[in-house]
Amino acid sequence: MSHFGAVNRLNPAIVAQDAVRRLPRLALWLFCLAYLLPGWIGREPWKSLDMGAFGYMQALAQGNSDWLQPRLMGQAPEIDALLPYWLGAWFMQLGPAWIDPALLARLPFLLLSGLTLAGTWYGVYYLARAEQAQPVAFAFGGEASPKDYARTLADAGLLALIACLGLARMSHEITPLLAQLAWVSLVFYGVAVVVAHPGRSLLAFSLGLAGLTLSGAPSLALILGLGSVLLCQLDPAVRQRRVLWGLLLICVLSSALAQVMDVWRWRLVTLPQEAAAWRSLLRLMMWFTWPTWPLALWTVWRWRGHWTTLRWSRHLVIPLWFTAVALVTAVMTGSPDRTLLLALPALAALAAFALPTLERSVKALIDWFTLLFFSGCALIIWIVWLSMQTGWPAQPAANVVRLVPGFTPQFGAVAFAVALLATGVWCWLVRWRVGRHRAALWKSLVLPASGAALCWLLLMTLWLPMLDFARSYAPLVRNVVALMGGPSPCVQVHGLTQGQLAAFQYHGRLTLTPLIPPGPESSASSPQCPWLIVDSDAVPMLAEGPHLSNWTRVQTVRRPSDDNEDVVLWRRVASEAAALDAANPSAARP
Repeated sequence: MSHFGAVNRLNPAIVAQDAVRRLPRLALWLFCLAYLLPGWIGREPWKSLDMGAFGYMQALAQGNSDWLQPRLMGQAPEIDALLPYWLGAWFMQLGPAWIDPALLARLPFLLLSGLTLAGTWYGVYYLARAEQAQPVAFAFGGEASPKDYARTLADAGLLALIACLGLARMSHEITPLLAQLAWVSLVFYGVAVVVAHPGRSLLAFSLGLAGLTLSGAPSLALILGLGSVLLCQLDPAVRQRRVLWGLLLICVLSSALAQVMDVWRWRLVTLPQEAAAWRSLLRLMMWFTWPTWPLALWTVWRWRGHWTTLRWSRHLVIPLWFTAVALVTAVMTGSPDRTLLLALPALAALAAFALPTLERSVKALIDWFTLLFFSGCALIIWIVWLSMQTGWPAQPAANVVRLVPGFTPQFGAVAFAVALLATGVWCWLVRWRVGRHRAALWKSLVLPASGAALCWLLLMTLWLPMLDFARSYAPLVRNVVALMGGPSPCVQVHGLTQGQLAAFQYHGRLTLTPLIPPGPESSASSPQCPWLIVDSDAVPMLAEGPHLSNWTRVQTVRRPSDDNEDVVLWRRVASEAAALDAANPSAARP
């Protein structure tokens, strides 16, 4: 094997200075804002984690729950966490009364989304500054400078993260999952920067592990922390060995914090036993992490010389460790899509290191596939919107009527203008990408990231009224309140989910109380509300006991886009309701 072939096998990154041109900062900032802001502004809380999490924040802000044990009408949250609910509640308490509480609750999560992007960018930047990650030095100079090379790969890593298909919706919901993603990216940055800036590493590491511990993932924090300390111990580039003791101490303190706050929870499940379950999980991983996973696999293959020669390459080892932990956790939990979210920053880092090794034909394949896929998606979104507004073509509008019965299309001038501008920018980017000019390394990820941002923005502008109608509880709540004749100061409920409870409180302005079966012990303490809302699946069980003896059925109310969330409205029998009507004349009979 020639000397050049040996070098190429050990270090496949052959990059000239011309290929590490800087992505304009203004363009990068505007691009990030165009991806982050849609979905946070002007949207209703969606079912079910988004609405449920908002309900716990509202309960804390209004003083209806213990801060150390968030509860919504006695129900514990589906994801045991503290800090995410605290953040939303604090912003609701500190914000002005004229701002919608749902918008106030989103503000800290918008900042957490920005933290995720920043943590990924800086993590990739400092990994690319590692000696083993540097491109091959040319005999007569002209190779990429370390700083420019690192900045270019960091831009590419950020674009790869935004391009991930699974990131869009979950990174725009106020759930503990988004908080966990932000803290994982911060831990990732802390491990990546340990060589260059030990002080920043300790700060980011401590904040990230503490945030993970209080956001419902203390076990993940402990595993990531201890594993990262071990990797730093094995890394010869970490010359200040005292920082290792600091990292280890932070792991111990985060575990102590979990013990003190009583947040240890184990949610592991048995591995899938059927082949169909494994195939379903594999399909989820493939589309959720697209397009980072093929680039990450290419990185592992092209940099294989670092494995065969036992070279310690922190720009490969650290992202692989974070990815492996997230993937294994996804397999062993009951919600793999939520846990896969935590693998995206590390996968984006691995994807970035594939770019210096890609051949021109592979780059062209990425560009053409991305161009066809996202252009097709954008075209479909526009056609469906045009059909809803004009009736032509007729079939998309008919499909909307069938899937979302009762929805009335709306035209928003501002949303239309924003969508039109974004589409124009996409067309300009396509023309720029296919132009004949010098290529920066991040060029191959411009279209994937821009296409993902474009489709998300179009959904959050052109389709937002329809998505709000289909994914929020507002239509269901409005129909129930209309049958009641208006908001009632006392409504009993039974069998409702956390999202439904929060929705009736937020959209309907109803005062809810759980249903207590009639009896000598409960008659004195239970409120005599005129109305009862029951989940349709819970009605047969209630009918077998004395719970419904004093109630008469009014109507079953369907959620327009989901028959599985029907509720049944009941009213107290006339003999008991007459006195209640006199005390509350606004709650008229239907």
